[in-house]
Amino acid sequence: NMTQKEYEKLNNLQKEFMDTLHRAFEIGDPKDELAHKAVDLHRKWLCFFWDEYSKEAHVGLCQMYIDDKRFRDYYDKLKPGVVEFLKEAVLAYTGLD
Repeated sequence: NMTQKEYEKLNNLQKEFMDTLHRAFEIGDPKDELAHKAVDLHRKWLCFFWDEYSKEAHVGLCQMYIDDKRFRDYYDKLKPGVVEFLKEAVLAYTGLD
């Protein structure tokens, strides 16, 4: 179970990730420094839940975000296309593109 401190850290990370992702999306380049930072924040957030990080799993998760309407709606509620942008940025970050 998470401590209050861990929970707050996770929440702050989630918020910083979403803010950074939306700013990167405005720039529109998944290979940009800000997109890279957004993906790195997402990776840190994921590592709260994953025992080990895998590039392939990260890309797969983004594909699930795209395929699952609930996740797509969550990411795209501010701007349509954000979830596809995230996947492109993860592909660039991991070098799997």
